[in-house]
Amino acid sequence: MSTYSVSDTTAPRTAASFINLRDGSYGVGLAASLAWLAFGLSCLYWPDVGDWSRTESLGIGAIVIAAFILFGTVSADYLGGAGQALRKRAPWLVAFGAFVTVWEVATAKFAWLPLPFFPPPQAILEVYTDDLPKLLDSVFASVKLQLGGYLIGATVGFVTGVSIGWSQRVGYWVHPVLRFIGPLPATAWLPIAFFTFPSSWSASTFLIALATGFPVTVLTWSGVASVSSAYYDVARTLGAKPSFLVLKVAIPAALPHVFVGLFMGLGSSFAVLVVAEMIGVKAGLGWYLQWAQGWAAYANMYAALIVMSLLCSGAITLLFRTRDRLLVWQKGTVKW
Repeated sequence: MSTYSVSDTTAPRTAASFINLRDGSYGVGLAASLAWLAFGLSCLYWPDVGDWSRTESLGIGAIVIAAFILFGTVSADYLGGAGQALRKRAPWLVAFGAFVTVWEVATAKFAWLPLPFFPPPQAILEVYTDDLPKLLDSVFASVKLQLGGYLIGATVGFVTGVSIGWSQRVGYWVHPVLRFIGPLPATAWLPIAFFTFPSSWSASTFLIALATGFPVTVLTWSGVASVSSAYYDVARTLGAKPSFLVLKVAIPAALPHVFVGLFMGLGSSFAVLVVAEMIGVKAGLGWYLQWAQGWAAYANMYAALIVMSLLCSGAITLLFRTRDRLLVWQKGTVKW
């Protein structure tokens, strides 16, 4: 007859059984470390087909990343939130490490991809080290132009949307104009803008503001118009004035729609920013892209695209965090 003991179910786990429970996360972490180690070794001990001065630095950096991943994987239980973040992103670290290894082999080692159209990773690293001043000047010019146009467009769009949603008289006059101007792409106004405004900078600011203002106006208008009349009735019962109804009832209730418009306007404004800088403005990342393409400096072009992607992602992240602070009940519903 078999016997049952409580100690059988409550006995402490051995170290081996605990490690077995972690085999999945440890395995993925070790795979990520090996992928980055392979990338580093391919840079250091495999000769390049071209002359790139940052191959050795890139290889050493990759090996350092592999060491950090290995340390984080082994010590994940003692690193708190950092360890959990590493486990969560370990599959992406494996994929990215494998990607850069294949990229390195296919470009710098065997030239399977034609140069200069597909530069190796160390060529892009050279751009960030050797051409950093010009790239930073372009980033600063783009951020200044984008921020100015976006803030103007978002402010005007917000005020216009609230006015249309609250006042039928304003809607009567503004709505037809909005239907005529709004659906047109902002880039279609390029010839008129550069002819009308005194400088290409002011014309580009206008185009970015126009691209931002239309979605913000429409979504803000929709949010104000969709506020339940019961909210207004309760506020009026308590003696609220029209200004209170707009500022404390209509606008807070419409904020979810407003942020959707801000997100849409942000994407549109970045698209217009690049086009405007390529055509009229003599500074910025769009201008840098055109300059790099004209000189067949494709490594510079890819480096600028990476910076532009990081800037766009950072701006969206900042907007998401602002939304999460203002709209606490929607925090975590959509993550970026």
